[in-house]
Amino acid sequence: MNRSTAEILREYGPFPGVDNVHGVTYDGQHVWFAIGDKLTALDPTSGETWRSLDVAAHAGTAFDGQHLFQIAEDRIQKIDPSDGSVIATIPAPAGGNSGLAWAEGTLWVGQYRDRKIQQIDPQTGDILRTIECSRFVTGVTWVDEELWHGTWEGDESDLRQVDPRTGEVLQILEMPHGIGVSGLESDGSDRFFCGDGNRGRVRAVRRPK
Repeated sequence: MNRSTAEILREYGPFPGVDNVHGVTYDGQHVWFAIGDKLTALDPTSGETWRSLDVAAHAGTAFDGQHLFQIAEDRIQKIDPSDGSVIATIPAPAGGNSGLAWAEGTLWVGQYRDRKIQQIDPQTGDILRTIECSRFVTGVTWVDEELWHGTWEGDESDLRQVDPRTGEVLQILEMPHGIGVSGLESDGSDRFFCGDGNRGRVRAVRRPK
């Protein structure tokens, strides 16, 4: 297993009126982050927020190339990003859901205290696969067939690449002491975007080659 210190490339925020950052996703142009009662779009080049959608946004966020998906308490909402309308909902897995990602035509749900990642059917919410993890799970993302998730326990937080079949930890990027990871998303290349919980910030972290 490789272990190294995360390289923080850029910090965004704090943002006016934003106390918490939950889920994070990337639509190829903007970083969307969940702040409880809104989804806000951030331009990662300028660092400016672009616009917000009035929608319940309590935990993980994902993007399938056309729609946003957002955990809101016991459900997952499918959202039209053009106007924020909720066009479908499915039940979220039971338990404390945290992260959310889209890959292989399915949704992947991080479950914080249960230390699990659940692959679910985006039409029905049925659980297709369960991956057991060794630490609390926050954000979840896929990139180049690699599964990564965030962890946050006390003052310690890191990003972990895990084997999607066994849950074995393959690589760890340790965040600086006191900096947590809530939401997590890859830009499809060499950056991870990470939410920072109750500090109201988003960070870009270098993805190792």
